[in-house]
Amino acid sequence: MNRLEHLLENNKKWSAKIKAERPNFFPDLAKQQTPEYAWIGCSDSRVSASNIVGLLPGDIFVHRNVANQVIHTDLNCLSVLQFAVEALKVKHIIVCGHYGCGGVIAALEDKRHGLIDNWLRHIQDTANLYDRILAKFEDKNKKSDKLCELNVIEQVLNVGATTVVQDAWNRGQNLTVHGWIYSIKDGIISDLDVCLENEAELKILRKRFL
Repeated sequence: MNRLEHLLENNKKWSAKIKAERPNFFPDLAKQQTPEYAWIGCSDSRVSASNIVGLLPGDIFVHRNVANQVIHTDLNCLSVLQFAVEALKVKHIIVCGHYGCGGVIAALEDKRHGLIDNWLRHIQDTANLYDRILAKFEDKNKKSDKLCELNVIEQVLNVGATTVVQDAWNRGQNLTVHGWIYSIKDGIISDLDVCLENEAELKILRKRFL
């Protein structure tokens, strides 16, 4: 039986290092989690939320799926949002995509990929919505990178339209939704300048891109 002993050994070394640097870290962490941030990101193994923003366990509440989608019938994502907003009282929801996203690239391809095509349909809908913008790009890499950005923007709008966020704003909760994109080539996150703090800004943001 292959028990992945090397990963278990890595865990022991990591735990020992944290204990040596911060003796009270794990006892304090075990008491409760009080993150200020919720993260909706891609499942891509190269994009680890805590690592790329330099945060420790307990600092960020994470949901990940293929191509960082926020779909209004996805109860998994919506449940994460509800817990983050209503129970943890996070102040920021970050939707972070990344350039070179395999889900976005696959959505632009004119071929079948199997079951995931049903998930990719949402990205294709976004591509159709912003067709006039994407039509300007002849280079397929630049086109897919632009769709990665537009996909983040669309998911920020979707987050703002959820009942969870709408209800939070209506009761005066301090909650901001951000749209970021990460470059795997250099490890840098860029702010896409799409930020929502209330329902009025949701309508304004939509008009900016359509």
